[in-house]
Amino acid sequence: MPGRVSVGGRAARVVTRVQVATLVLGVALIAGACKGRNYGSDTGNSGTAPAGAATAGDSAVAARTQSSGAAGAQERTAWSFDSAAAGQPPAGFSFGRTGSGRPGRWVVRAAPDAPSGPNVLAQEDTDRTDYRFPVAVADAPSFGDGSVSVRCKPVSGRSDQACGIVWRYQDENNYYVARANALEGNVRFYFVESGRRREAKGWNGKVSTGVWHELRADMRGDHVEIYFDGAKVIDAHDSRFSTPGRVGVWTKADSHTLFDDLTASPGGS
Repeated sequence: MPGRVSVGGRAARVVTRVQVATLVLGVALIAGACKGRNYGSDTGNSGTAPAGAATAGDSAVAARTQSSGAAGAQERTAWSFDSAAAGQPPAGFSFGRTGSGRPGRWVVRAAPDAPSGPNVLAQEDTDRTDYRFPVAVADAPSFGDGSVSVRCKPVSGRSDQACGIVWRYQDENNYYVARANALEGNVRFYFVESGRRREAKGWNGKVSTGVWHELRADMRGDHVEIYFDGAKVIDAHDSRFSTPGRVGVWTKADSHTLFDDLTASPGGS
């Protein structure tokens, strides 16, 4: 009959549309389920790590994180030395000496009181040559404006008990350094130019032997601010080194000093 044929045709078309809609819904549900899995996420066991995630490098001592500042994203690098082999120099560092005497002996050691245990970086050579400044410098990053900080512990030394940080480091004879000295009871800001160390500004105060301290330098342009245990102790200006340089740690003479949590923040981030 013509009427039944017409009704049957409409029914067939309705069934077809329902089937298509069901198929589309099924595909959408499958896609949503796949998206919700761990493929490429930062919590899953497979996939690619998300951009900006900290990863272990060959040196196994540096961690890098991204932070945003007024000038855009900046990379902050920290060295805790915890994954480095004890008894060996840390990978990713170069070593030098300003002045004369023996080169420093820079090795990773386990320390029960390390701020971020288990390991620290130690300078252990006890050559008492007065004008002798061993330095350990990270191979990267290199920057001009920024901040560098470290936790340090003067352990012993008959001539000196110093812990320092260097920045805008060009080579072992040209750089800025801030150092705290437990024997002298002071903090000093120096520039080392052509191998000659000269004082720019200083502060006198308590620096304890056998105690962990925090030393930090912020520099933008020619303006430098030095912080000791969280308090600003030096505010100075110097334009001697304006080009980017590396960062690291520093001692003097026979200082036996421990270092931990060296941190570099380009742009002061």
